[in-house]
Amino acid sequence: MHGSRDPNLNSMRIYTRRGDDGTTGLFHGGRVGKDSTGPEAFGTVDEAVSALGAVRAQADPELAEAVLDVQRDLFVVAAELATDPERRSLLEPGTSRVEGSMIERLEDRIDQIERESGMPTEFVVPGGDPTASAIDVARTVVRRAERRAVAHLPDGGESLVVPYLNRLADYLYMLARAVEREWTPTRGGTT
Repeated sequence: MHGSRDPNLNSMRIYTRRGDDGTTGLFHGGRVGKDSTGPEAFGTVDEAVSALGAVRAQADPELAEAVLDVQRDLFVVAAELATDPERRSLLEPGTSRVEGSMIERLEDRIDQIERESGMPTEFVVPGGDPTASAIDVARTVVRRAERRAVAHLPDGGESLVVPYLNRLADYLYMLARAVEREWTPTRGGTT
């Protein structure tokens, strides 16, 4: 097992039984039903983190580092989604609230991949490479997280969660294409 445990810290149990009533705790306090829009959104972000973990487990070191960066960003996204909007002022940029630089970093990576690998001129059928396929699965989970975030934050307010998830899905699409190198278009042949 990785990591270490400080023997001076009290033990924390994975179960608390507080959620047995169908509610979940929010970051910075409060409880909501597990089936409400917030838990649907941050739960789907959690799925995306895990899907990206499957990518990272089979990736070369350079790709693994890029994926790890995104996984860490998604913890910021989840923290923001897991906070009652009335307590948004308690969030810290880049730690528990998405900030513009996180989106800009994704845009820079997308631009770099496009310069190095080009861009498909039509829709691509996923499946040309196991790692690229895993990235595409993670991308679809991110798109679902984006839809759940839209439902949770219908007016968006000051939140950059939806733009971040939108750009992340674009980044993962391009990352999968870079890993595949040869693309299978929807209408036959390769690009």
